[in-house]
Amino acid sequence: MRLDKFLKVSRLIKRRTLAKKICDAGRVLVNGRPGKAATDVAVGDEIVIQYGNKTVTVVVRRLAENPRRDEAASLYDMVRVEPRAGDVDEEFVDDEAETP
Repeated sequence: MRLDKFLKVSRLIKRRTLAKKICDAGRVLVNGRPGKAATDVAVGDEIVIQYGNKTVTVVVRRLAENPRRDEAASLYDMVRVEPRAGDVDEEFVDDEAETP
């Protein structure tokens, strides 16, 4: 599954277009390497997302094409959420995200 689609269906990022922008800006790492929107994601991959004023680290638990809203959080294990210091680039803020 493409990285931008996983970020959207897992509800880590609310909109796929924003997920693509964040990936293309180099703000997403997959297993320690920069992840572009088309990067394939597999079970067990560690994804680090820097957006807004936080950095979120998750591990992919399972993949699903169209999970229901209540199943979205079961697609990943939240490893950590850390506040980011410095200026926030408003272009990459996803106020609607449901990140716990």
